[in-house]
Amino acid sequence: MTDHILIERHGAVQIIRINRPDKKNALTRAMYAKMSAALAEGDADPAVRVHVFLGVPGAFSSGNDLADFLVIATGGEGGNEVWDFLMALARSQKPMVSGVDGIAVGIGTTLNLHCDLTFATPRTLFRTPFVDLGLVPEAGSSLIAPQILGRQGAFSLLGLGEGFSAERAKAVGMIYDVVAEDALEAAVLAAANDIAAKPPQALKIARDLMREPREALIARIKVESEHFRERLTSEEARAALTAFMSRKRG
Repeated sequence: MTDHILIERHGAVQIIRINRPDKKNALTRAMYAKMSAALAEGDADPAVRVHVFLGVPGAFSSGNDLADFLVIATGGEGGNEVWDFLMALARSQKPMVSGVDGIAVGIGTTLNLHCDLTFATPRTLFRTPFVDLGLVPEAGSSLIAPQILGRQGAFSLLGLGEGFSAERAKAVGMIYDVVAEDALEAAVLAAANDIAAKPPQALKIARDLMREPREALIARIKVESEHFRERLTSEEARAALTAFMSRKRG
């Protein structure tokens, strides 16, 4: 349901809060659609200067709602909402800041690769088990992660599916800072407000200069999505997703 994504305004800062604690903030297609709309509306509104992503205590996001993906994997249709959101991340015109506490799986990790600043708590674990589920990296992570982590660091994250602690993520430049759980939101909002106070046009140019050209990122997301869609309907992914769902029910 779309009320699992809460949109708040704090001055010039737009907060996109993932709020589905009973499912550890697993993202449904409706949730993706609401986040995409929020990014588009915030980019179009001159009163908004910064986007902020937050989760709930203990869970930024456990990734995609696998029930949604299992429908596609077993012959159903849909999924465009996911790709639309990934494109919205790549195309966002305004700085993005995230605050991560606890679980950060799949898109719960790769979303942060698009952010200009990410804060995380000591109990945070970043993990992308795409290959374990018979899938492939998404959100442009196959392009962004090697630039940040180097090829072998990226392979450990995206290929091996190793978990990255907050301290390890900070040490390799994947996130900006590690802060206490009770200080996370204050630190995120302080940084966002500081960004919002900067001259917006100068900041936009500086940000664009520091980022990978959008064309290359968008092209990579498209290639990843083609592979991802194909993999979702593969026997390998179908078996892995079904086994995972069976373990969860057990």
